[in-house]
Amino acid sequence: MGPEQLVLLVFVFMLSIFLGLELISKVPATLHTPLMSGSNAISGITLVGALISAGTEGTAFNTTLGTLAVMFATVNVVGGYLVTDRMLSMFKKKDSKS
Repeated sequence: MGPEQLVLLVFVFMLSIFLGLELISKVPATLHTPLMSGSNAISGITLVGALISAGTEGTAFNTTLGTLAVMFATVNVVGGYLVTDRMLSMFKKKDSKS
């Protein structure tokens, strides 16, 4: 990897951080739950990539990293859906018993 490519990668990384902060700060509170649910679906793609990475033939180090990626991606997806479910349950009407 040449120095030009490294500078380009750092530039793209810093631009994505700035853009992410700007986008998240402008989202109204009522949209956080649907956006979180959508981002959890995108995290499922990470899980698929981790499964492919863990299943390919390679060194033991590659398999270990792939397995760790599967574990972390699974925790991320399951935790995200649990938080989304809890947030959505806060908006449900309470049953009034007479």
